[in-house]
Amino acid sequence: MDTIAAADAKTNFGALLDKAQREPVTISKNGRAVAVVMSATAFEDHQRLRLEFLRQEVRKGLDEAERGSVISGEQAFAELDRELVD
Repeated sequence: MDTIAAADAKTNFGALLDKAQREPVTISKNGRAVAVVMSATAFEDHQRLRLEFLRQEVRKGLDEAERGSVISGEQAFAELDRELVD
């Protein structure tokens, strides 16, 4: 994935849009990545994949609940606290 400076993106916006049709382009400002420009088709594909992943995770959770494989809210938050500390 190419990276271009924000000032160059502004100056060459048309070229940026053309390039984004072929591959995502990272926009940097002060040497730090601040945005990614991609084609509408790539964005729609990305959103569709995210939604499918979310649906799969919900299905897994529902299956676990049906099997009785659940933990209390207190246990869940304790596990999250441990993960956040690591």
